Amino acid sequence: MEIVNRFSRLASSLNEFRSDPDHAHLVNRIGSIHQRAMSYLEDEFGFLLQEHTNQQPVQEPDSAGKSSSAKAAETGEEGSPLPESQSKPEEEKESPYPGYSEETVTNLSNIASQMIAGGYESECCQVYMIVRRHALDETLIQSGFEKISIDDVQKMAWENLEREIPIMTSIIKECASVHFPKEHKLVHSVFSNYPSLSISLFSNLSRGILIQFLNFAEGVAMSKRSTEKLFKFLDMYETLRDGFAAIEGLYPEESESELKTEATTVKGRIGEAAINIFSDLEHSIKNDHGKTPVPGGAVHPLTRYTMNYLKYAFEYKSTLENVFRDHSKIERADSTSRPRFEGDSNQAGGGGDQDNNQSPFAGQLARIMDFLDQNLESKSQLYRDVSLCCIFMMNNGRYILQKIKSSPEIHCVMGDPWCRRKSSDLRNYHKGYQRETWSKLLGCLAQEGVQVHGKVSKTVLKERFKNFNIMFDEIHRTQSQWVVSDEQLQSELRVSIAAVVIPAYRAFLGRFSQYFTPGRQYEKYVKYQAEDIENCVEELFEGNASSIARRR
Repeated sequence: MEIVNRFSRLASSLNEFRSDPDHAHLVNRIGSIHQRAMSYLEDEFGFLLQEHTNQQPVQEPDSAGKSSSAKAAETGEEGSPLPESQSKPEEEKESPYPGYSEETVTNLSNIASQMIAGGYESECCQVYMIVRRHALDETLIQSGFEKISIDDVQKMAWENLEREIPIMTSIIKECASVHFPKEHKLVHSVFSNYPSLSISLFSNLSRGILIQFLNFAEGVAMSKRSTEKLFKFLDMYETLRDGFAAIEGLYPEESESELKTEATTVKGRIGEAAINIFSDLEHSIKNDHGKTPVPGGAVHPLTRYTMNYLKYAFEYKSTLENVFRDHSKIERADSTSRPRFEGDSNQAGGGGDQDNNQSPFAGQLARIMDFLDQNLESKSQLYRDVSLCCIFMMNNGRYILQKIKSSPEIHCVMGDPWCRRKSSDLRNYHKGYQRETWSKLLGCLAQEGVQVHGKVSKTVLKERFKNFNIMFDEIHRTQSQWVVSDEQLQSELRVSIAAVVIPAYRAFLGRFSQYFTPGRQYEKYVKYQAEDIENCVEELFEGNASSIARRR
């Protein structure tokens, strides 16, 4: 290195004699030697840059996607590797560079300084960019990275795009947290004496990957909307938000500002698409006009779909709140603002204790729940039997309430007042069911009217038992086919029925059964004992075994 340095200084000093014929031969010879020396340094520079890639061990994943050593480490089998602190050399374990030791980086820096000082800056930078770009591309390709244009994204089937999104988001997260910081550290160490050059090299090396991801994200935002795409869109949004925040400080202020502007623009488009997709759930509920009642008054598929969709959506609660809040600010600044994003407490019937301060996302959720309630109320009218209508509303209301209570995030947004109102609605439907089904039956067991002129009328008594048997048989036959899949609700209904019917029947039977002649007359009119009634009540709301499965 010292000899090369001396030749560089000598060649520079003799430049003024290049036109002197007496010294031309000497100048040309020194220039030729200098060029050969620089060519050797260029080769050495490239060799040192490439050497680490040839020494990297490649672990072949097993069928489960894990290396055999990792699998052994997890299962505790023999042959599992030593702890990382014992199995890796100290310099590799602590090196902040992508596969280079401190000694190698120092040598690279010395060579780069000599080449640049000797007038070979362009060749030095070219070698560095070729080797590092190839190494970085190889790393990303192994992770599944592909260069996909916006047009290609829009032409892709959703099944293929759904597989590409997690690959791209994972790669960008890894670049932001691992690859880019190490590349930044490496280039600034190798070209430590030339900060403007290192900035340019790092920008050229990494910027293309970020732009590729931004193009991919923009293509995703422009793709056709559908409800199942929401979660992948939110993954993209989070990556744009967190990934680009992680690379702050790696670029000069102007370049960073430009990248941040582009990322914010694409993130806004992804966020708007996510809002529209989430809002489409509201429209799908409003437009569900099915006229076929669910057999047995069971939980409607629309209810299951909506609540399960919301449960998964609330895994992104904080992200959705940010998306809706940011969009709401834009809408308020726009004269054509849509009021449904303003969190209007008059439109939204749910939410927390302070509806006036309700967030845009909470307002949207409250509207979805209101529209679901309205739709279910409309569907309940498809049942001719008022009692079955009540069972249908109880089934769906209980399912909704249980889903909300089982999700702390949804429960927090909807609030305790909403849950109390929903529980009150369920109690009212329960009372309505009791009134419509069992009030008429209990009328048969009323003791008023059984006596005529102070004596028990056997004719009236026979009519009462006969009507009770007919009505109870019909209730048992019909309502044993009805469905109450929630075990707690099913138990509550049976207990409340038994508490009303069995004591009344036992009292009526105990007082008036003696008026029937033992034998055929007694058996003809007294069809049930109290225990029989109790057994029949326990068979209500089971549904058809072939078509009803207890689903959670």
